[in-house]
Formats: sequence, structure tokens, C-alpha cells
Amino acid sequence: MSRRSSAQKRTVPPDSVYNSRLVSMMVRRVMESGKKSLAYRIVYDAFKTIQERTGGDPLETFEKAVRNATPLVEVKARRVGGATYQVPMEVRSERGTALALRWLIQYARARGGRTMSSKLANELMDAANETGSAIRKREETHRMAEANKAFAHYRY
Repeated sequence: MSRRSSAQKRTVPPDSVYNSRLVSMMVRRVMESGKKSLAYRIVYDAFKTIQERTGGDPLETFEKAVRNATPLVEVKARRVGGATYQVPMEVRSERGTALALRWLIQYARARGGRTMSSKLANELMDAANETGSAIRKREETHRMAEANKAFAHYRY
């Protein structure tokens, strides 16, 4: 990473079906080995499953799931005088969204099930209902930050 200047943020174009940047970000994280059309099929099939099961708008369920899984604080390691402290830091909104999407996909892949689209649909519905592994990960992150609140004065 260059020390002279920071990298420019690229804007993610919205997807064609739902016209949502968040869906496009999800597809890019589901994608493996550059197979974007397969990633789109997985995400859209998951949305179709969500619509069949809930009867509501799958985009609303997806946005609610991401909102519920987004962490507000996290801990970062900071070395002070030979000791490493876990310092709680507030999470910027972009990073929070990225972490939420990463956790949703990670725990969807770890689930038992037949297809990736069904596993993703189940994880998204669980996250929208405040249950599931991604929500547990967010709560664990918040607990760690709360436990290390004493080291908050070591913020950079």
C-alpha cells in the first residue's frame, strides 16, 4: 500500500433487476473465480426463495438483514509499550456494511443445505429476524468492544 496517497474509492454500479447498489455488492462478494453470472443467479434465486416464503419484498428483507448484521463497534489491536491492547473503535458505515455482507456470506456457506441459493436465503431470513450466525458474530464483536472499554483511551 502506498504511503503517499490513499486509493480512490470506486463507486459500485447498481444491479439491473433491483437497481440496488447493495445487491451488486452482495453479488461481488458471492462471486468466486470471476463467475459473476453464476453469482447473480445464486443471489436472485435466494431472493426468489425469500419472496415465496415470506410473501413480502425480498429487497426489504435483504436490507433489513444487512442492517441487523452491521456492527457499530469493533476491536483493533494496538501496541503500546510492548503490550498489545484490544482497543474498541467505532466502525465507519462503509466498513460496517462490508463486514455485514462478508459475515452473511461466510455463515451461509458454512450452513448445511443443498444449494448455495437456499443457504443464502435461509441466512438472510434469519438475519432479518435477529437470529442466525451473522447476528451472533455482530453481538460477539459488540461484547468484545464492551469488555475492552477500559482501553478506549489508546485510540489512534
